[in-house]
This record gives sequence, structure tokens and C-alpha cells, in this order.
Amino acid sequence: MKTLALLVAAAVALPFAASAQSSSTAKPAAKPAAKAAAKTTKAAPKKKAPITRSAAKAVEEVTPIADDPSVVLTDAELAVAQKVFTGKIQCELGADVTVTADDKKPGFFTVSTKGARYRMYPVESRTGAIRLEDARAGAMWLQLGNKSMLMNQKQGVRLADECQSPAQLAFADEMKKNPPKALFDGADAPKK
Repeated sequence: MKTLALLVAAAVALPFAASAQSSSTAKPAAKPAAKAAAKTTKAAPKKKAPITRSAAKAVEEVTPIADDPSVVLTDAELAVAQKVFTGKIQCELGADVTVTADDKKPGFFTVSTKGARYRMYPVESRTGAIRLEDARAGAMWLQLGNKSMLMNQKQGVRLADECQSPAQLAFADEMKKNPPKALFDGADAPKK
């Protein structure tokens, strides 16, 4: 039992000892020739000031979203694109998302909300949900029968939730009046 406790203590202490040893080792001093060469070279050019968030946003708004020529939509994906609700869609907490179909390239959409704009295309879903993606930015628009949501998968956040077009509002109202059967209720008994 004591040997087991000693092994556990050693396993726990080993990483701490390794990090303490690596932090205490000093870097070797630079060679005198390298110091002299550094003094004789010209100073590096000064770096430009970083672009502020508002300046970057202004440039992004006027820059067209690049098309990815490698994305070719299948007939099934074009059929999914026909089901996407477009226009200004109201979301929870006063947010809104605008979905605009691309006239020049069928099946592609521009999805924008406060502070973000994405170029999306449909992706087939096994669940039957309508799904648009911008693989480059890591964004996804998920459209269900009663609501939609905009997510940024790279950041791991929902940018807009509980978004409902007029058709989705009607569907949600219908679900309230005639709620779907719960998964655990089972199938109806056969009628005789």
C-alpha cells in the first residue's frame, strides 16, 4: 500500500519537477561576434500601427465576399436552396438576420447580422433541417420548421437564436395548437 502511495506521489510530482528545472536553466550568452554584428546592422523598419476593429469592419463591408470556385452544388443541394427563407428575419433579444439569395450564382446566399457577414451555400443534412455553411469562416445557418439560428463554429457561439420568418411563426403557432407526439409516447395502436 505504501509503495502505491509513493508511486502516485512520484507521478504527480514529476511534471512539476520538470517544469521547475526547465524554467531555472538559463539561455547561453550570445557570442561576442553576433553582438557586434547586431550593432552594425541598420535598425528594422518600424511596424505600422495595427488596424482598428472599426477600420477592419469598414473594409469588410465594402469588400465583396470571395467565391470559392471549388464549391460546386449538387442537384440535391440546389433543391435545398429553394427552401431557404430569405429577407430580414427577426430573432430574440431584438437581433435580426438578413438572408439574401445571390442572383448571379444560384444556391448561394449572403447571410448578415450585426457585425458579421457570410457567404453561404446549402449542405445536405441527414435530419432534414436546412443547413447553410460558410466553411471558410466556420459559420452555419440552421433552419428548422419553427425557428432558425446563426452559429459561428470557430468561436463556438450562437450569433442569433430563435429567428423566425413569417412562415416559421405560423408553423410554431400550429405546433402550439397541435403539439407533436412525444418520442416516448410510442406509436398509436392500430385502429380496428
